[in-house]
Amino acid sequence: MRAFLLGLLLALTLPPFPLGFLAPFVLAFLLKGGFREGFFAGLGFWGLHLVWLPQSFAQNFGPWGAVPFLPLVLVKALSFGLLFALTPNAPMRIGGWVLLEWLTEQGELAFPWGFLGYALVEAPGRILAAWGGVYLLSLLVLFVAWGLWARRPWVLLPWAFLWLLPLPEARPQAQALLVQGNINPLRKFQGELDEAVYLRLTAAGLRAHPEADLVVWPETAVWAIPKGVDALLQGRPLLTGLNLLGPNRAVLYREGEILGHYDKTRLVPFGERFPFREALGGVYAFFFRAMGLGDLADRTPGEKVAPIGPYGVLICYESVFPSVARGLAREGARVLVLLTNDAWFGPSFGGRQHFALGRLRAVETGRWLLRAGNDGITASIDPFGRVVAEIPPHQEGFLLAPYALRTGLTPYARLGDFPVGLALTIFLLGLILRVRPPGWRNR
Repeated sequence: MRAFLLGLLLALTLPPFPLGFLAPFVLAFLLKGGFREGFFAGLGFWGLHLVWLPQSFAQNFGPWGAVPFLPLVLVKALSFGLLFALTPNAPMRIGGWVLLEWLTEQGELAFPWGFLGYALVEAPGRILAAWGGVYLLSLLVLFVAWGLWARRPWVLLPWAFLWLLPLPEARPQAQALLVQGNINPLRKFQGELDEAVYLRLTAAGLRAHPEADLVVWPETAVWAIPKGVDALLQGRPLLTGLNLLGPNRAVLYREGEILGHYDKTRLVPFGERFPFREALGGVYAFFFRAMGLGDLADRTPGEKVAPIGPYGVLICYESVFPSVARGLAREGARVLVLLTNDAWFGPSFGGRQHFALGRLRAVETGRWLLRAGNDGITASIDPFGRVVAEIPPHQEGFLLAPYALRTGLTPYARLGDFPVGLALTIFLLGLILRVRPPGWRNR
């Protein structure tokens, strides 16, 4: 019961909850204990951290939509149990925890949620992500927890500094018009994209803000570039998502011509693609029928992460993958543009959680991030992770969003996930301490 409650408390230190400063205090109690403690802590943590899954799926697809939540939480709790069982001392647990986070970003079942580094997303100290990404922030949180566990209260001084650090000013040089259509996700799924909404809002937005030099529509906003849009744009480029039958695509359009496109490379498991379909075809068919979806086909993933001109496009789920944003920056993107449709989250806190996780991509790459969501959160985020402009979610609207085109690479963009290598080193040092022969200190 104690471990379960600690897991719940740990979930409250990650977005969208505002208790990130308490993360090391909770983790200090989780640096010891075996499989049982890890499993029950995982049940509490993942059960609360991902509670938006049954909320959103049940609202959109009925009671059967909530069923997959239970096995997911059990599997994630089992991963915590195994982590705790295989890491009997603090160095092994610290290194092993970050290694486990990195592993969840890899492979067919990649689901990179729940990283400890996101406890710092509301702290100015998040700018350290420019040096080592979210994995460096996770190591920092764990090291402070280790200091508290070892009764070294002085570690609270650097921890407090991360929350009080002054940030430099970020100066925008341009402004984009971000359009929020607020179209029901099931209508979008059934093909009723209602392009008239985007034309109407774009016309109103450009009348109010003629200084906008770029227009952005969200993920899967329209089937094709609508007629009459050139008269509205008056030479401005349009960056929009297309709802194609195959790839989830973003295109850059200007004056009657598509200048380039980007296809989503990281597809949502069990949403846009269905892993192990040959073996689990009957299971998928049962749930598809129960949720009234028919026989869903896998989307086609893109082959390469590459910008469209100066714009590094992220499509929805990709915003939680540090490697995707880093790849765009390395390929020459000068501003990040996130096209998303978070209406699937429904009334849950999932949309705000997704928003918070994506903010770190701006810091890691040293780029402005323009975020256009179907129902929000539509916002502009500066390279230090600050939200500088935002409109309320769950309503039609448009936002004049400041941004700048930036060059150069942050240390993280150049060096990649080196904190994962550091975590492996810490784990191996802990293993050496664990298996050292008796009396080795006296030799």
